[in-house]
Amino acid sequence: MSFQLLLNVIIAFTWMFLRGIWTLPSFIIGFFWGAVLLFVFRRFFHRRFYLHKVYAIIKLLFIFIRELFKANIAVTKDVLRPKLNIQPAIFAMPTRLESEWEITILSLLITLTPGTLVMDVSDDNSTIYIHAINTDDIDDIITDIQQTFEKAIMEVSR
Repeated sequence: MSFQLLLNVIIAFTWMFLRGIWTLPSFIIGFFWGAVLLFVFRRFFHRRFYLHKVYAIIKLLFIFIRELFKANIAVTKDVLRPKLNIQPAIFAMPTRLESEWEITILSLLITLTPGTLVMDVSDDNSTIYIHAINTDDIDDIITDIQQTFEKAIMEVSR
């Protein structure tokens, strides 16, 4: 990804040099045409086109914002309810993530979501232990985390 991005920036500066216009709009136009050029010649690179990974990162960010918003509403409802009716639980979630930074990102995303907290990660990085403030169905929570955060992290990292 970094090589293709660097190549795209070089193409953008070359565009600016050939046009003789050293402004931000000229750079953006050159960057756009550089991305088009790299997309056309993407089969000559060993890795996939770098804008796929940029798209995956933006998608992960929007998934996190959506989940953060939903969790904040749920926690606010629990706090404002006259009678506290919560069912906290600690459960183990198996994960398909392999590298330590993938598991760290997943743990941070889970912990930043209100009402959940990652307590521990197993020694072999295959299980994450999570505390949730309100759990109706643990299997639904595990499936939701695996289908949103874990899937998006795998799209970014692989």
